[in-house]
Amino acid sequence: MRTSKQKMSNYQEIVNLNVGGTKFSTSWHTLTWIPDTFFTALLSGRIPTVTDESGAIFIDRDPIQFALILNYLRTRDIDLNNVNIRSLRHECDYFGITPLSRRLALCDDANHSTCGDVLFYGYLPPPLIPPIANSNGRTGNNGSRKNLASTSCEGTSSRTHSRNSSLDLRTIGRIPSQDQLNRSVRGHSRAASLGNTDTLKGMRHTEANTWSDNVKVLIIKAHHNWIAVAYAHFVCGYRLTDSCGWYVAFQSPVQESTIERIALNAKSGGSTTGGSTTTGNDVMLGIASGPLVKLWAFSTHMEPVRRTLIGTFNLGVRVEHLLFVGPQLVALSGAGSRSKAGVWHTSTQHWQTQDVAHLTTHDTAGSFLLLGTATGCINYIDMQKFPLRMKDNDLLVTQLYKDPNQEPITAISVYLTPKTSLCGNWIEIAYGTRYGSVRVIVQHPETVGHGPQLFQTFTVHQSPITKVSLSEKYLVSVCSEYNHVRSWRVTRFRGMISTQPGTTPRAAFKVLALDAATPHPHNDCGPYGEQDEEQIFIQKIVPDTDTLYVRLASNGKRVCTIRSVDGSGVCCFVVAECEGALRPRRLLVCGHRSGAAQLWDLTAHIDRAARAPHTAPASHTHTPGDCEESPVSEGGPSPDELVRLLSACDLDATPLPSLHPPLTSPRHAP
Repeated sequence: MRTSKQKMSNYQEIVNLNVGGTKFSTSWHTLTWIPDTFFTALLSGRIPTVTDESGAIFIDRDPIQFALILNYLRTRDIDLNNVNIRSLRHECDYFGITPLSRRLALCDDANHSTCGDVLFYGYLPPPLIPPIANSNGRTGNNGSRKNLASTSCEGTSSRTHSRNSSLDLRTIGRIPSQDQLNRSVRGHSRAASLGNTDTLKGMRHTEANTWSDNVKVLIIKAHHNWIAVAYAHFVCGYRLTDSCGWYVAFQSPVQESTIERIALNAKSGGSTTGGSTTTGNDVMLGIASGPLVKLWAFSTHMEPVRRTLIGTFNLGVRVEHLLFVGPQLVALSGAGSRSKAGVWHTSTQHWQTQDVAHLTTHDTAGSFLLLGTATGCINYIDMQKFPLRMKDNDLLVTQLYKDPNQEPITAISVYLTPKTSLCGNWIEIAYGTRYGSVRVIVQHPETVGHGPQLFQTFTVHQSPITKVSLSEKYLVSVCSEYNHVRSWRVTRFRGMISTQPGTTPRAAFKVLALDAATPHPHNDCGPYGEQDEEQIFIQKIVPDTDTLYVRLASNGKRVCTIRSVDGSGVCCFVVAECEGALRPRRLLVCGHRSGAAQLWDLTAHIDRAARAPHTAPASHTHTPGDCEESPVSEGGPSPDELVRLLSACDLDATPLPSLHPPLTSPRHAP
């Protein structure tokens, strides 16, 4: 007969557990053979226990994952087939099962690469802070190290990582780990990263604190083979060459005010500045803060790089858009009846502002700047005639067309057909209104001088039109209802839009973006791309996500899914059309909260998706830092993907897209 002591020993050996409603029975030894775990603390009384009606210890965790962990504790082995490694690792970390957690971490890391996937094109680490400029625009000598603008191809210490670079082995910019990024975001000092605390001397204490808190990329602009990356108080310029890949070409001086807008123009023509010629200038950079605009010219083909401050200009109202029309710098503001346009002309070196009442949207076509207004008019400024009107102090703002219903124009897109000996030049314009109408107007070669004629009207939207794009093959419009997109197939004859059979509906979908209502949005979803190519949307769901969805503008189908290689959140992005040795490349450039920029080559995926829209490419495992090929039948995020993204986003604190769009420009191809 068994003694009471033996009964008590057997009772202590068996442990009954209720994990998430599922009953488990195991031994004391199985649960405690790994020291310092959740179970050792639970069974020793260091963690208070809760029991169910049967006396089993209740643990409020996932029973499916717990079954895998319990089987590992029993056999010291585990089968990972059809197992979500990330979820299992999360449970192991909770229970403190260190040996299994380390195995899972190694398995997880084996599927991840800090060098990205085949589409990852380059990593541009956070740049060094430039010297503070004096009031005259010259660099002050305050003990800072040499300006990075003086770097050249050979032997530069600021070489960045690029897939097509022959100097990759000498790169100094290693991709940081997530722990390093977290530390840098929590407490990063720009001066300390330089080893130069003198750089911030003379700045107010609050300004220095602001700098340490703002390490993220704010704006990215691209033109030809150049990229300008804007931070809170300075801009860094990168150039792409076949021999050197991406390298730092210039940096702007430190600005006292926070940068709100930038404009980049590469391969600008010769001009004179203050009596000296600047024929060698290959890039011009404009920076706007509030109503003030500063313009620099950089000569990057000489050593050291020469930087010339062309001038500081005042628009009188806050600059909402800054752009180049050819070599002319244009600043626009759409503040209702106080709307203004400012132009700096490269040949006359003259800055001129003029009231352009009720400005709402704009687009460019060659040397023309088209302006949409709240009164239903489309006006234009011919930059070629601009110098001829200098004596009259007139920007020569001319009315081109007036909407038949006088609806406020909120989006505009111009398509210039190829010049031929048969038809001359045929101008086509698509525009959207505040009341949801989309109209196409055309200018016939034989009716030049009589104004464009109304060609077709679409009334399929019920919300204000925020974007419209007219290309060689498609007409795409976007309204403010969570970026609802409608597309039509355009029929052309000899390169011109045709009335027979006209446009046919193509697709309708949404490009949901919950951060579209930020005060200064630089995450425009598009469409991006040249007008004779397949255009794309870039979808960024929540503000601090590391995931972007690339989708065809014509039908909304997903091209690929981009995730940052270091797990840092994407702050801004742009699509750059870069020239290459064999063919142009379409690069997605992302600015990150860590201060770095990451580049992805989308060219092959876009071509494949455009050529075979009805075939689904083989999918593969989706990992961070990877570009996932997804079936073409998919578009935006799936319900599971959307829930995962929204789980890290507070919807109550996230502003939703505005129903009254600000001054917008529909075309965003560099």
